Amino acid sequence: MTKIVNLACVVGARPNFMKMAPLLRALNATGKANCTLIHTGQHYDKALSDVFFEQLDIPKPDVSLDVGSGTQAGQTAKILERIEPVLEAGCDGQPFDYLVVVGDVNSTMAAAIAAAKLGIKVVHVEAGLRSFDRAMPEEINRIVTDSISDLLLVSDPIGIDHLKREGHPDSAIHLVGNLMIDTLFHSLSKAKETSTLADAGLTAGEYGVVTLHRPSNVDDKDTLSGILQVLHKVSDELPVVFPIHPRTRSRIESFGLQSLLDDAPGITVMPPLGYLEFLSLTSSAKVIVTDSGGLQEESTVMSIPCLTMRENTERPITVSQGSSTLVGNDAELLAEQLQLVLSGKYDVGKCPKEWDGQAAGRIAAILTQA
Repeated sequence: MTKIVNLACVVGARPNFMKMAPLLRALNATGKANCTLIHTGQHYDKALSDVFFEQLDIPKPDVSLDVGSGTQAGQTAKILERIEPVLEAGCDGQPFDYLVVVGDVNSTMAAAIAAAKLGIKVVHVEAGLRSFDRAMPEEINRIVTDSISDLLLVSDPIGIDHLKREGHPDSAIHLVGNLMIDTLFHSLSKAKETSTLADAGLTAGEYGVVTLHRPSNVDDKDTLSGILQVLHKVSDELPVVFPIHPRTRSRIESFGLQSLLDDAPGITVMPPLGYLEFLSLTSSAKVIVTDSGGLQEESTVMSIPCLTMRENTERPITVSQGSSTLVGNDAELLAEQLQLVLSGKYDVGKCPKEWDGQAAGRIAAILTQA
């Protein structure tokens, strides 16, 4: 008789959806797993949540905790309080064998803590990522989650080194690849079919994409002004598309910097986009300027220059091997790197061999093995 594994699978924010989607498909295909999908509601608006479920073919959540936004402590506390009875109830009256969490958001850490206290084994997908910057809330979430996880599923060899140095046993660590890339491969053809480029009057390979939202880039007027001035100038040579995060829009308005966008006909500002529309933009870009984590990985796979507006990264393989360059919030360095891209002298590196679109199948095999 086939053993059925009962899994509590937790999502809470936009990056989680992209990682959980291929894993749910792979687990369901085995016929050996009952998956209860729990959405904490850490991000919950149409642009950042619902549309991702629709476009990524994720089933509606079995449980919605509706925690909403809030402070780090408040959000974490709400998740702990609301997920505990769900985990205690189990799946159809049967206890959960594993809680599966992905990434490094508050939902990841809070759900892992709740499960560990209830004696439910914790599986952390994307374990071992480290920026070594504890000023980043995500870094705390990663460290805490890894410290209480029973299975550590790693996306690249650097993560294995980090976990071993922290004392985790070899038996708990598995190199599985990158779920974000599974989703990219699964969705790329559908993304190419959207009318996003045509609607914006863009030509593939002849524009740049910008995303900014981190406090280090947008919460200081001088820093944000310097970045926008560089984008303003480069837009004379290369059209720039800027799907603007609500936080960034608010800062631009409050700092009185709107003219740097309004007076640049080469910059097109857009609202936040659905995954397919956004992938349509990024996959055909000449260059990406971002402070996002996931875009560092996607750009590496697509061999697109990625100028990463961060001082450090938990994904160093995208720098040492892939297409990413760390520029911090240094406007002068950003301008220099953009000129390298425009002159054709930028080195896009190569894709890590484990990022082959097969990570979900490897994870499903580990979780459902007899």
